[in-house]
Amino acid sequence: MGLFDFAADMGRNLFNKEEDAPKKIKEHIEEDNPGISDLLVSFKNGVVTLSGKADDSEAVEKAILMAGNVKGVSEIINKVLSKLPIGINTEYYEIKSGDTLWAVAKKHYGDGSKYTKIVEANKEVIKNADKIFPGQKIRIPK
Repeated sequence: MGLFDFAADMGRNLFNKEEDAPKKIKEHIEEDNPGISDLLVSFKNGVVTLSGKADDSEAVEKAILMAGNVKGVSEIINKVLSKLPIGINTEYYEIKSGDTLWAVAKKHYGDGSKYTKIVEANKEVIKNADKIFPGQKIRIPK
């Protein structure tokens, strides 16, 4: 799975009917708005299209992960305009069964106690460091 592909059968349950998805996903992103203005969200057959404007690529990455980690979403099409391309200073990781953020930090930074850096970089996606799930995608800042 790439950054824009997600496990549709996992994630936060925001909507029951497909016609409710755009509004619910937009509200979800705007609740902790990572820095997207003029946000528009469309949804069809599990595919979310995001458009708007962002001052930096980090805001776009976070919006993609916020939308993608919603149950029922299998893919994101990014049309958000940003001054920098996404992924320059970030690596992405898909949570596997049995993972802890401590173990993820140890793998990526060599020090499990740096898991707080991962939590901070994903505060819009990880609301509780003890509640991550297999298939969830997160940012790993370099």
